[in-house]
Amino acid sequence: MRGVATAVKTFRYRLYPTRPQEAAMFETLRLTRTLYNAGLEQRREAYRKHGKTLSAYDQQKELTALKEACPEYSGVYSHVLQDVFDRLDRAYKSFFSRVNKGAKRAGFPRFKGRDRWDSFKFKQCWDNKKDDWTTCGKPVDEGRRINVPKIGAVKVKLHRPLEGKPKSVQIVLDVDQWYAVYTCEVTGQTLPETGSSVGVDVGTTWFAITSDGEFVDNPRYLKSSLKKLRVQQRRVARRGKGKNRRRKAVQIVAKTHRKIRRQRLDFHHKTARGLVNEHDLIAHEELKVGNMVKSNLARSISDVGWASFFLILSSKAAEAGRKVVAVNPMYTSQQCSKCGHTCRENRISQARFVCVGCGWAENADLNAAKNILQRARILWPSGVNESGGSHVVA
Repeated sequence: MRGVATAVKTFRYRLYPTRPQEAAMFETLRLTRTLYNAGLEQRREAYRKHGKTLSAYDQQKELTALKEACPEYSGVYSHVLQDVFDRLDRAYKSFFSRVNKGAKRAGFPRFKGRDRWDSFKFKQCWDNKKDDWTTCGKPVDEGRRINVPKIGAVKVKLHRPLEGKPKSVQIVLDVDQWYAVYTCEVTGQTLPETGSSVGVDVGTTWFAITSDGEFVDNPRYLKSSLKKLRVQQRRVARRGKGKNRRRKAVQIVAKTHRKIRRQRLDFHHKTARGLVNEHDLIAHEELKVGNMVKSNLARSISDVGWASFFLILSSKAAEAGRKVVAVNPMYTSQQCSKCGHTCRENRISQARFVCVGCGWAENADLNAAKNILQRARILWPSGVNESGGSHVVA
C-alpha cells in the first residue's frame, strides 16, 4: 500500500416521506424557488438602476428582514435560504467565466420555473468543533430515519453506510421520488500498485477500446428506448398545455429518461471501476464533448455519455491513488503507433489503419489507444504519483 488518498464522495439514499412531510418538502421547493427568482430580479435591478453588483453575502444579510415581512419563510431552515443565494452567486460566476472564455452563448442566469427547481440544500451537517452531527441529516431511530429540520424525521433506506465526514446534505426530487444526497470527505487506503498503464480511446461504435486490446461494447441505452419514447412524446404533444393529463404524460416521459440515465450511470461506474482496479495510469483523450454534440452524431454522442464517464473515472482514481491523464487528441487516429508516421491516408476506413510509411496494419481505434498511452507516458514515465487524480497533457 502507498498510503492514504482523500476524495469527495456523494451518497444517495431514497426517502419515503409521509404526506404531510412531502407537502412540507414541496412548499420548501416553492419558497426557495421564489426566493431565487426574487434574488435574480434584485441583482438585475441593482445593476440596471445603480450599476451595483450584489454579492451572496449582501443578499443573505436581508434574510432576517424577509422573515419578518414574509412569515412563511420562518418555516424554512436558515441554511437552506442562505444556499439559495449561494446558488445564484455560482450561476453568475459561471456566466462571467463563460464570457471571459469568449463563449458565443454565455447563458445569462434565468428565472426558474417549477420544473427547473428540484432540490434544496443544508450547507452544513457536521459540527467540526464537536466532531459530531448537527441537527441536519442526522440518522435517528437506529438509522431508519434522518432528521430534516423544519420537516421532521423522514423514513430513509440506508442501503449502505456513510463513509468519512459528511459535509452537506441535499434533498432532491427526482420526478416522483425523493432522495437525500450526502457529500462526504473520505480518507481511505489507496489500492496496491499493479505496474500497469493503459490508454483508452472512446467512440460510438465501441464504447471504449484499450491499448491492451480490450473492446468494451456500447450498450446504447437511449437508442433501445427510442420507440417507447416516441410513443410517449406523441401522447404529450396531443394533450393541451397546462392540463393535468399533459402533466402526467410528461412525467411518464421523465421516468423513461430516468431509467435510461440510471442504466448509463451504472454502466459507467462498473467500467471505470474495472479500469481503476487494474491500472496505475489511465490515459484518455481530452474531448470537447460540448462542441461534438453539435454534429450529426449528436444523439449517439449524448447516448454514450463520455463526459460523465471521464468524471466518474477521475473520481474513482483520486480515491484509489491512481492517475488519470487527458491528452491532446490531435492526430491520434492518423499517427502510426509503431513508426510515428502521421498522415490522413493511414486511416483507410473507420475500423482499418494501415501505415503508408512502414506498412503496419491494425484496428484503427486500437492504434489510437496506443498513441494516447504513449503521449501520457512522455510526461508521466513513472506511471503514477502519490496524489493520484486527473491531469491534462497538452
